[in-house]
Formats: sequence, structure tokens, C-alpha cells
Amino acid sequence: MTKQYFKELAEYNLWANTTVCNWIEQITDEQWNHEMVSSFTSIRQTVLHIISAEKAWVERFEGNDNIVWLQSEYNGTKQEHLALWKTTSSNLKTFIDGFEEEKLLSNLNFKRLNGASYSMPFYQLFAHVVNHGTYHRGQLVTMLRQVGFEQITSTDLLGIYRKK
Repeated sequence: MTKQYFKELAEYNLWANTTVCNWIEQITDEQWNHEMVSSFTSIRQTVLHIISAEKAWVERFEGNDNIVWLQSEYNGTKQEHLALWKTTSSNLKTFIDGFEEEKLLSNLNFKRLNGASYSMPFYQLFAHVVNHGTYHRGQLVTMLRQVGFEQITSTDLLGIYRKK
């Protein structure tokens, strides 16, 4: 495990999220808000969950103890959601790019949203954030297909490696 590995994961996360944002820019507001059965009730709610979690982790990494869970209060437009998602993913990449490799094994002490205290190594948390996004992007692919969007391409990790 090296810093380079996590830099690549953060680059992948930004690339994959940007790809999905480009798809979502093409759907209608009706498709964006269409209710369906999934972990979250719409594409909008799924995107907001991804943003909320990624932003919360970036804030924790930066030492902020007062995390605001966006999913409970954010009501932006589709374009505002997508801009915030891209910014948040870029901020994650910037943080990891500047992270000291020697600290990968050190713990981050943090509180979950329910107030419970935890302590985990940064390398596990970096991997978790990227994996979490991958999981929910997979759901978005299915949801987009359910609302009739068909211009989907692969966002697999191999995709960014092949581009290099």
C-alpha cells in the first residue's frame, strides 16, 4: 500500500463521478426525481447520498468535527448537485494528493453522525470512500436505465488505467 495507490483511486473516483455527472446532465428533471425502488428513492436522492458521504469524509480528513449531513437539508438544483459532486470529488483528490505517505497507517479519530466515536487508519478510510462511491454509482447505472437513459459507458477502474 502506497500513497500512489490512493492517489490513483482518488483520480479514478473523480473520473468516474465526472462521467456519471455527464450522463445525469442529459436527463430530464422528471427522470432525475422519478421515484423507484432502490437504496434511495430517486437518482437525485442517490446522488445526494454519495455527495453527503464523500463531503463528510473530506471534512473529517481535514479535521472538521462539525459535519453537516447534506442529505438531510440540501435542496439544490440538479446542476448544483452535480457541481457540488465534482467539487467534492476534486477536494478528495486534492487531500489525498497532499497526504503524507507516512501517515497512511495512522488513525483518524472521528465521530459518526450518531455521535459514536471511532478510530480507523487513513488507508482504510480512503479505500472506503472510493468503494462507497463505486457501489452507489452501480446503483445509478441501473436507475438511469430504468428511466430510459441508455448512453452508459463503463466506469470500471480498468477504464481509467486503459486511458493512461
